[in-house]
Amino acid sequence: MTGFGDGLKVGRRGLLGGAAGVLGAAALPAASASAASAAPAVSGALAAPRPPKGKYPENWPDPQPYGLADPRPELWPTKENSFVMPLELRPRDEELGRVWIRDTYVNCFIVDGKPLYVATGTTNAEGLPGPGPYNDGIFVWTSRSVKGPWKLAETTKIRPKADKGKVWSPEFASENTSDTTYVAPWQEWWEDDGQFGKRGNVWAPEIHYHRGVWYIMACMGDHSAKVGSFLLISEGGVEGPYRVAKGNLEKPFGDLAPGPDWVDKERYHFIDGSMYSEGKNAWLVLHSHLYAKFTDDMEDIVTPTNLPKFQEKPYNQEPYLEGAFVIKYEKKYYHLLAAWNRTTLDADGSPRFSREPLSGHKQYQYDTVVAVSDKFEGPYSERYTAGVGIGHNNFFVDHTGKLWATFFLNPASGYYSNPARVDDAAVAGLVELEWTGPKGNRLQVKRPG
Repeated sequence: MTGFGDGLKVGRRGLLGGAAGVLGAAALPAASASAASAAPAVSGALAAPRPPKGKYPENWPDPQPYGLADPRPELWPTKENSFVMPLELRPRDEELGRVWIRDTYVNCFIVDGKPLYVATGTTNAEGLPGPGPYNDGIFVWTSRSVKGPWKLAETTKIRPKADKGKVWSPEFASENTSDTTYVAPWQEWWEDDGQFGKRGNVWAPEIHYHRGVWYIMACMGDHSAKVGSFLLISEGGVEGPYRVAKGNLEKPFGDLAPGPDWVDKERYHFIDGSMYSEGKNAWLVLHSHLYAKFTDDMEDIVTPTNLPKFQEKPYNQEPYLEGAFVIKYEKKYYHLLAAWNRTTLDADGSPRFSREPLSGHKQYQYDTVVAVSDKFEGPYSERYTAGVGIGHNNFFVDHTGKLWATFFLNPASGYYSNPARVDDAAVAGLVELEWTGPKGNRLQVKRPG
């Protein structure tokens, strides 16, 4: 998760517009039928069908030296390879005409023998232009098809007075009992000394279905009483109710971590938590290249402190990286990270695109970079640019075997913060991916042709 861009004004207009390198207008499927119930019974993780045999796209040469960014238009989402998901609107979304969302997350699971698609992300509270200094929780949408209709999860039977689709929120603290904690004390809303007023926000949620149980990985953001990643465990279906894992009753996962200067160093832990599962096992994937195995009961991590690190190939000048996510495809592990493409001028006056965190470089695009390994923990290959402008996302396989990446188009800085483009930003988008085959072993935005 990157900076929030509080105070952002997003107006109503066409969601996608432009030519190569700029999104073209995307047709939105009509949302005419409701999604079926998401409550699990007999289930199994989605097994990706084998990709078709034959000719695969080639890996094209990466910019050299290692650490230069790749801004080629073929790696941008366009009207030919992407669309904005028609998420069911909440009352707060009516004026804008769509859901304002960041860190878009989508996945597909097999539940009761049928595909169930889930979607979530970082949203803003009603009346606020962004998800800070507080927001009001986690919303979930479900569908039976990647194209929709996408309906808000049916939560009204659990909480009749709460917003439909809201599966977790700091406001649910009043439901805590002596036996069950739905909201830990450090996750509740709080008031500061007047600088921000009401505070407490949740970032970058992910929904996972592991061994017949629904989980949500999420992060309390910079304005929270404690900042860091936590796990929620459903006591029912995808709609919840979700309780806090025992390992997060007192604090987020892991050790204290470096954070923004204005955040108390004694309350900042590692952010952007993700989950990777394989067979009966599951792992926490964290910011700053950390990971940890979950305990068998999924209530905590095996190594609460001094977490191990992935074996990676850093850039010569390693920038701030976030949005870590791991997916396994065709026996390879793909480690995703969000990285800014920064621009400056070369000695000859031509534009230079790189990941270097140097003064004088301007943020241009919030990209997804990917490294590949034979093992979950690594060692991982050099990172390559899998998509331009699609950073802090996830990859998934739909029930037909097609590969997708989510995107939201970051309005906090760079290309989509420009007033001419900001209305195209903070969307729930999907872009098709391609696999370069068993020799190339890359997943990247599907190129034209």
